[in-house]
Amino acid sequence: MEHRHLAHQDLTLAAIDDIIERGDRSAWAELGNAVRNDPVVRANTKSVAKNRTQADPLNQRFAFWEHYAAIID
Repeated sequence: MEHRHLAHQDLTLAAIDDIIERGDRSAWAELGNAVRNDPVVRANTKSVAKNRTQADPLNQRFAFWEHYAAIID
C-alpha cells in the first residue's frame, strides 16, 4: 500500500498507523503476515494500536489489531 505522506514502503510506526486507518483487505493481509513473522513489526503494531485505542476506545480497527498482535505473542 502506498502510504499517505510517506516516501517509503517500510513498516514504520506511521506506516502501520496508516495501514490500520486507511488500508484495504490486501494491506491488512500484508500487515498480518508481518505481525506474525517479525517481532519488531508485532511490537510496533501493539504500540500503535494501544495508543490509538486508549485515545478512542470505540475505534474497533485499532482494538482488533491490538488484540491480534497480543495473541500472536
